[in-house]
Amino acid sequence: MLRKLIQHINKRSILVAISSDAQNVGARNLCTTACLRKSEKDLQSPKNIIVDKDKNVTLIGINRPQVRNAINAATANQLCEAFTAFEADETSPVAVLYGIGGSFCAGYDILELGKDGGEQVSIDILMAHEGSVGPTRRHIQKPVVCGISGYCIANGLELALMCDLRVMEETAVLGFFNRRFGVPVIDGGTARLPAIIGFSRALDLILTGRQVCADEALSMGVVNRVVPPGQSLIKSVELAQTLAKFPQRALNHDRNSLYSAVFDAANFNQAVQNEVMYTSKEIIEEMQQGIKWFIQSK
Repeated sequence: MLRKLIQHINKRSILVAISSDAQNVGARNLCTTACLRKSEKDLQSPKNIIVDKDKNVTLIGINRPQVRNAINAATANQLCEAFTAFEADETSPVAVLYGIGGSFCAGYDILELGKDGGEQVSIDILMAHEGSVGPTRRHIQKPVVCGISGYCIANGLELALMCDLRVMEETAVLGFFNRRFGVPVIDGGTARLPAIIGFSRALDLILTGRQVCADEALSMGVVNRVVPPGQSLIKSVELAQTLAKFPQRALNHDRNSLYSAVFDAANFNQAVQNEVMYTSKEIIEEMQQGIKWFIQSK
């Protein structure tokens, strides 16, 4: 940001110097001052969602560490926009979702509900097309790995369940802590959790709202990897890069077939039929290329 700002100032200074029109000089000075003020404002107002790239892996970070990355309405909108951009980015096959500052996400920012107009906010959350903490009410079109550190609770846990794979630090904590405040599970948790760990275990976690440590989360299947403290982002990126190296058409075919079998198919026969229906000409061509590579490498 500072480098761009310096380049912007230098460019403006050159234009001013070569101008012979005093009025034009004054106009450019005013424009430069306005740009500086705008840039200073941007620097003073940190973004709630930080998007970056590590090679071809998109990194999406929740940046509200002062409230353990609890998400308000503005942050939820930014997160939806970030995932929409990721899905449209043909150069990035996998994303990593993580929290900045020591925690993944402490759910929805309840303090926002306590402000004037909080009742209307509550209704808006319930009726939101995307979800209260991000795009939790839709299926992301490409794989997402979640790096879990610190607190991953309430709607934050539902946000983690939206992802395909979860990497959890040994000291992190999971749980539907919203149970004690009378806040219902409304971000896809009641649909995804039983599909991931089974109906009985899902009932246990959702109804009791109890705390779950990393080892139990791994044994249940809530998470896929447990890593040392401070390693969730690094290991999530490594896992994402592993997925990104594979032929993507076949990988996404199998991913879509799995989700269809769990959430769409009425029976086994329909699930198997969907495997065939999801197979395209491009997938066949990719498969043929893979077979040729295998034969040539022997």
